[in-house]
Amino acid sequence: MTTRTVFGACPHDCPDTCALQVTVENERVIKVQGRAEHPNTHGALCTKVSRYPERTYHPERLLHPLKRVSRKNEPPAFVQVSWEEALTDIAARLKAIAARDPQRIQPYSYAGTMGLLQGEAMAGRLWNALGAARLDRTICASAGGAGLALTYGHKLGMHTRNFAGAKLIVIWGSNSITSNLHFWTYANQARREGARLICIDPRKTETADKCHQHIAVLPGTDGALALGVMHELIQQGWLDHDYIERHVDGWDELRAKALAWPPERVAEVCGITADEVRGLARDYGTTTPAAIRMNYGLQRVRGGGNAVRLIALLPCLTGAWRHPSGGVLLSASGWFAPYKHPDLERPDLLAGRTPRTVNMSTIGDALLQADPPIEAIVVYNSNPVAVAPESPKVVKGFQRDDLFTVVLEHFMTDTADLADYVLPATTQLEHLDVHTSYGHTDVLMNQPAIAPLGEAKPNTQIFRELAAALGLTDPCFQDSDEQLAAQAFTADIDLAVLREQGWQPLPIPEAPFADGGFRTPSGRANAAGADFVPNYESARSAPELAARFPLAMISPPARNFLNSSFVNVKSLRDMEGEPLIEMHAEDAAARGLTDGHLVAAFNDRGRYVARLKVSPRARPGVVNGLGVWWRKLGPEGTNVNEVTHQRLTDMGEAPAFYDCLVQVEAA
Repeated sequence: MTTRTVFGACPHDCPDTCALQVTVENERVIKVQGRAEHPNTHGALCTKVSRYPERTYHPERLLHPLKRVSRKNEPPAFVQVSWEEALTDIAARLKAIAARDPQRIQPYSYAGTMGLLQGEAMAGRLWNALGAARLDRTICASAGGAGLALTYGHKLGMHTRNFAGAKLIVIWGSNSITSNLHFWTYANQARREGARLICIDPRKTETADKCHQHIAVLPGTDGALALGVMHELIQQGWLDHDYIERHVDGWDELRAKALAWPPERVAEVCGITADEVRGLARDYGTTTPAAIRMNYGLQRVRGGGNAVRLIALLPCLTGAWRHPSGGVLLSASGWFAPYKHPDLERPDLLAGRTPRTVNMSTIGDALLQADPPIEAIVVYNSNPVAVAPESPKVVKGFQRDDLFTVVLEHFMTDTADLADYVLPATTQLEHLDVHTSYGHTDVLMNQPAIAPLGEAKPNTQIFRELAAALGLTDPCFQDSDEQLAAQAFTADIDLAVLREQGWQPLPIPEAPFADGGFRTPSGRANAAGADFVPNYESARSAPELAARFPLAMISPPARNFLNSSFVNVKSLRDMEGEPLIEMHAEDAAARGLTDGHLVAAFNDRGRYVARLKVSPRARPGVVNGLGVWWRKLGPEGTNVNEVTHQRLTDMGEAPAFYDCLVQVEAA
């Protein structure tokens, strides 16, 4: 028996980006653990990633190329083919489309892996060389990212580890226990030292259970609450006037807006009490150091970008940035910008062309209405049929018989079921990759622990071979994964350190904005223009719509899934049970609905059937459709995106998943 240990990195869409320790016995992975030596992982993994061997060796794992032999509107039927046959046919189809207009070829990818290599390194080169359409990758975080960039100049924030020294932690729009485990470790450390923890979330999450206070705002009203806090900071004199004068632009404008939001007005809009507004402001304005951990749920509404801006400005008003354990964190990804090589995807291969850009969040409309039409779509690292909003349109688009669809996947997802070709991709245990993070400031390397199973290939290799089949001869398509890793960063990142240690920290100051120095042109935080933007769909903004569909619906992730990943891992799905809609007892009683029965949430866009859970986790007036389940696992072959819409946020052109009205009835 031979046993060895391999160092890796978690590839999933999570701020923690854990350092992994993989145990291999007789060339089979038997255990995946968090590395104790890595300061941000400290030996702990979430339940999902600790089951990674189960996912890699899953009996339904795709291990050979498959070709469709059924029509798109029929039950999916595929036959196994060789790689040569698949790539030859795919290349011929793409080449014929490109000869007419390469913009009719649409890549579609996101964060199924966050790695720079298996993400866009080689794929981006291929699309640039072809002149294929661009993809605006907006589906998760671009509203908040745009808000941070407008306010601070980039997606920047405090160190996660420094939350351990805070005396007040406001967890705003984050179920950290399930989606940011290692931050929660630091928050717990602070709580043991006497810190107060406040959770702001429409849902009474597992994190809210553990905090000292839960403020259950209505979806999409976070910006109003932030303005109400500012109102009290001004009225009570809880401001750092020196910090504002030296480091904030647009203060007079923001001050005037905040003074129009007294606690009583905020309470009416947010569905909370005026005393909750006053208490939050008092806690925040009188506690030093105070830290805010935002997450992306709060920006998935029409006014999401502005909400992030208003919350991000709070530490500027109190001077919380002066302290290492004060400030705010939504994303740390901007810290990596100076270190990532801008030419990794070889934009020069575009040769002056400017292809059209399609927003991934409106892929349903694009597949049905784009002019000229999308004739081919290549999907990798994503499952749009399950995760994109307003899925009736997405399904209809992917069911077009004249759409040529190629999917790189590990499993037969909802999207793979509608493909013409499905190509087997490797998992993180089978390939090389390098990673940045949006929750800490370490670069990590993932080493392959085992050889690829079956005929699976890394994304990089699939796109290399597809480039060759297309007749693309630029030498960049011959670069190995090792060469790509060497090209991914500037000289400041040492690949030898990554290989030996597994990670390398960036040199970021402990209190990065203690004396201003934001990444804006002026070096000052920008408050100009920040304001509350109401939802598209709410009782206040759309009363006629709310008369027919009176319940707000949010779709936070189920605890044991990550977006649509892990849904088919049996041990994790067993923990989740089945698709659920959580509803407050008052709302259930008003509709004659009983816990455990099947119910349908519906609106003009569609109908979603799931099991009802009458639960205090739902506040009155709001139902929680936990996601993102694969559609084919739902009682009627749908998931929660059956009722979401494709309207976009105030900035960042992101989806407004949580800006959604429904009615609920017995199924």
